[in-house]
Amino acid sequence: MDKYLFKVLDRAPGGFIYKMLRKKNIVLNGKKASGKEILKVQDSVKFFLSDETFAKFASAIPGDRGSEGEFKTSGNSIFPSALKIVYEDEDILVINKPAGLLSQKAAAGDDSANDRMIAYLLASGQLSEAELRTFHPSICNRLDRNTSGLLIAGKTMRGLQEMAKQLKDRSAKKFYHTLVWGKVTKPQKLCGYLVKDHRTNQVKVSLKNPGESTDAEPGDSERMQIETEYVPLAYYGGATLLEVHLITGRSHQIRAHLASAGYPLLGDAKYGNADLNRRLFHATGIRSQLLHACRIELSDGRVIEAEDPEEFRRAENWLRRQVRENNPQVGNHLDF
Repeated sequence: MDKYLFKVLDRAPGGFIYKMLRKKNIVLNGKKASGKEILKVQDSVKFFLSDETFAKFASAIPGDRGSEGEFKTSGNSIFPSALKIVYEDEDILVINKPAGLLSQKAAAGDDSANDRMIAYLLASGQLSEAELRTFHPSICNRLDRNTSGLLIAGKTMRGLQEMAKQLKDRSAKKFYHTLVWGKVTKPQKLCGYLVKDHRTNQVKVSLKNPGESTDAEPGDSERMQIETEYVPLAYYGGATLLEVHLITGRSHQIRAHLASAGYPLLGDAKYGNADLNRRLFHATGIRSQLLHACRIELSDGRVIEAEDPEEFRRAENWLRRQVRENNPQVGNHLDF
């Protein structure tokens, strides 16, 4: 229940929520609650708070608000609309993660796609609390917090093992859409080595073999071989829409690899072009990298897709306007 309350009152400090529970200003099915209860479909949560207090702490409301500040869980998740499931069978679940949500939590109080997936399985009766004590369903691949798109979760041990195998041997292929600054005119395969600096949580790309490199700096750790393929899909007079095949899956690989090739991602604060990103933000409000895990091709031929988020359309519309204003003869965009 407390996780649900943190989603409803997403601006409130934890101490405030637990204080309201103790004072019975927030109740579950008309009774005092501790916040540790497992919510079920059709449970009701009532908030006895002033409109000003509620508006101060609630920026986005999941679920349906009824009279007296009542919220009902609906469908098969205790987080209505918070878990976008694009594929499900008895062993695996594939989620379309929004930008801004962690794949797995980094600290105890974090919200994550992994926690929402487990909450969904509990609420839909596919997992019991007793089973959860001995087996934890889990996300199999990770996306950066501000990268959106497809996450595979294993619901069963068989699902976890099979997806882990396919991701390790690369028989499951992962594709991304991204908008980059610069004109890309032909498909390309990039190879190199990714060097992690744990002090800054950044990576850099080197073309040299780890055994031959002499450019190591303080903080550099292991060097990992990386491979990235990309194909240009459209050009907007200053930026290119790419489809990227992530062959090796390393942290920040696409962002760092494309930036090292001269094509930084739109909105990427860590590896991108700060001046161009400022223009993008002032024109569209976009403040994170435009990178979306759009397609997974499993080894048995199944193809799972998720359409690009709204931020892509917003950025593309702005780029089209720049083309028309700067060169009316060009048209909207050039397709390859």
